[in-house]
Amino acid sequence: DWSGSLIVASLVGAFGSSFLYGYNLSVVNAPAVYIKKFYNETWQRRYGFSMEENTLTLLWSITVSIFAIGGLVGAIIVTPIVKFFGRKRTLLLNNIFAVVAALLMALSRLAGSFEMLILGRVIMGVDAGISLSALPMYLSEISPKEIRGSLGQVTAIFICIGVFTGQVLGLPEIFGRESRWPYLFGMIIVPSLIQVVILPFLPESPRYLLLEKHDTHRAEKAFQTFLGKKDVSREVEEVLSESRVQRNTKLVSVLQLLRTRAVRWQVVTVVVTMGCYQLCGLNAIWYYTNSIFSESGINHETIPYVTLSTGAVETVAAVFSGLVIERLGRRPLLIGGFGLMVVFFAVLTTSLTLQNKVHWLPYLSIACILAIIASFCIGPGGIPFVLTGEFFQQSQRPAAFMIAGTVNWLSNFAVGLLFPFIQSGLQTYCFLVFAAICSAGATYLFFVLPETKNKTFNEISQAFAKRNKVSLEMQEMNHYPEERKSSAEQESNFTSPVDKVETKTGIV
Repeated sequence: DWSGSLIVASLVGAFGSSFLYGYNLSVVNAPAVYIKKFYNETWQRRYGFSMEENTLTLLWSITVSIFAIGGLVGAIIVTPIVKFFGRKRTLLLNNIFAVVAALLMALSRLAGSFEMLILGRVIMGVDAGISLSALPMYLSEISPKEIRGSLGQVTAIFICIGVFTGQVLGLPEIFGRESRWPYLFGMIIVPSLIQVVILPFLPESPRYLLLEKHDTHRAEKAFQTFLGKKDVSREVEEVLSESRVQRNTKLVSVLQLLRTRAVRWQVVTVVVTMGCYQLCGLNAIWYYTNSIFSESGINHETIPYVTLSTGAVETVAAVFSGLVIERLGRRPLLIGGFGLMVVFFAVLTTSLTLQNKVHWLPYLSIACILAIIASFCIGPGGIPFVLTGEFFQQSQRPAAFMIAGTVNWLSNFAVGLLFPFIQSGLQTYCFLVFAAICSAGATYLFFVLPETKNKTFNEISQAFAKRNKVSLEMQEMNHYPEERKSSAEQESNFTSPVDKVETKTGIV
């Protein structure tokens, strides 16, 4: 059962976080022609001559892809922020970046400075980098295991809604005109303000309160609020069982996590899924949808409305994934999604190559792009964030999200920067690169990824124990392989005789 507080927390958290990430993926697409014209006019006014075509292409690629550099910064700094401020307060403070970025980008044309737009994209990337780590962390910690996958998919659903909203507002009838494109960036303030108003009335993550702040009273109240029931003793005991193991450990650093043998394959799997999440080519479609459709032979006036269909399909597919993930599981959706993308990329390449010979092939290209988007959103679009929250214990989770975020944003930057040059070099065969990446990802996941639905964090650790060549007990005891303590040192860190007995029994 979904309590009202759980629903509000997930919707408001996602609206002010992952929604903005999706919105900023697509918002640069519709006004691209007008923004390039603004760049050229500004350059000519400053230096007295027009910008060269190659320079303009490079500057535009930087504008699109530098969003990912900001995201990388956000992913790197998120670990100390969520440790000090907590999950909920991190999401709230993160809105400062969104508001500053919105003002810079919205006022750039008025100020005659394209540098303001680029700087705003960087700052907006920082906001996205923090939110795409803090939000899945928050959602995974406030939800019961029976609906953890569905709640985690809220992140992906709102990314899709953000993409679709950016496309709708970019229509010529709304803000997709030369005089109105700055308003597209100013709209970023609205979701941020809504989150700032509502989220403070909701509790912090109960797992954070219990395991990191050791505040049992507030943790119990948070559980009661999110689960909608008074008796939360079972949930508290489940978290405390993890706490007994971790009570003498501090948060794991990225280097310590990479050195921990007990989570080696979890880390590798997160790196593979996050890398494929970005390198599978979907962001290339979002960043350059108009140019792709133009190359497909679609009429220029029709392109904005055809583009709109991509966002609608993505949203429907993401909602479908959220509805079935707890029935079908993570594994078949993730592997099946990448597999279908390989098929449709191959068909898309064929249709683009032969479209000048057959008049109806451009429509097949559109159908393939929609099918690729739907395949992505059914599984790969949101499950990597869910898995990152499920694979690791409380002390390891912030470092794991930092690793996942770093891979995510570096891959995002590479796609945004390199795709125009890949497209110009390989022409219609450019999507075969993405097909190869999807094929490699699906093959890896088929042999390595276990099913995690309806499993506790300890049960998921046990599923990886054989592959990591350690027992579950070793996984629980060795968060710090280089800092193992003797049993006497461990006992001295506990606060009561009862705890000492439990610890001795557990070690034996």
